[in-house]
This record gives sequence, C-alpha cells and structure tokens, in this order.
Amino acid sequence: MTPRKLFRALAFAEAVTWTLLIAALVFKYGFDNESFTPIAGGLHGFVFLAYGVVTLFVWANQKWPVRTGILGLVTTVIPWATIPFEKSVDRRGLLDGGWRMAPGGEKPTNTVDKVAALVLRRPIAAGAVALVAVAVVFSVLLILGPPIPKG
Repeated sequence: MTPRKLFRALAFAEAVTWTLLIAALVFKYGFDNESFTPIAGGLHGFVFLAYGVVTLFVWANQKWPVRTGILGLVTTVIPWATIPFEKSVDRRGLLDGGWRMAPGGEKPTNTVDKVAALVLRRPIAAGAVALVAVAVVFSVLLILGPPIPKG
C-alpha cells in the first residue's frame, strides 16, 4: 500500500465516522435516544487515533513542511476536514511516491527514519503493534469517560 492509498483511506474513514457521530448526536439530543452514541463515538475515537498515527507516518515519509503536517493533524478535530486536506496535499504532489525507508530505499539518517524503516521492514508486526497501541490509548480514554461529566 502506498502512502497515498493509506492516507486517502484514513482521511475518508475519519470523515465517515464524523458523519456517524454527528448523526448519533442528532438522535441523542433531537430524539432523546442515546443508543447510537457509544457505538459512533467509539468508532470515531478509534479512527481519529488511527488517522493521527497515519498522518504522522506519512508526514515523516513525504517530508511535509511542519505547517502541512500540523494542519493534517488539526483536520481531525474539524468535521469532514480530512477530505479537503487529503485532496489538497494530493493535488500538490505531497502524497506521490512510495515509502522512502522501505527495503532497498533510502538509508535512515535520524530516529524518525529508523522507526519508519523498522515499520516498513516488518509491516505486519508493526501494524499489530500500532493497532494494539491505538487500542490501549482508546481503552484508557474509555475508562476515563467523556470529557463532560453527566448530570
């Protein structure tokens, strides 16, 4: 999977989960039905974290300017903003090419590149570790509860 395909998939998933979350909130506050909120909120939270991790990885791989990378991270908190951001970086060629640190690619010169090279040498193991890490963060956030207490 190329950086472009991975980033596009997560940007789209983030927008879809925003839609689900907003629809669940309409049911919660408009129809006094909270049954969809935990599901939509959970899905959105998980994809939100995954999109953040992928944004950081693609940012480092593609050598985005700091401003572009930060903007990519900020788009996660604005409903549907990941889609126009993805289209913008794609149109400017910032998603072109493959993985720089893939086997046979560039030599890692800094810590970020070394981590990327390790991830790309063992993508299944790295994906499993990333999935577990996102799940742990997600679980901790679930245990902590919503940011606004009920009552």
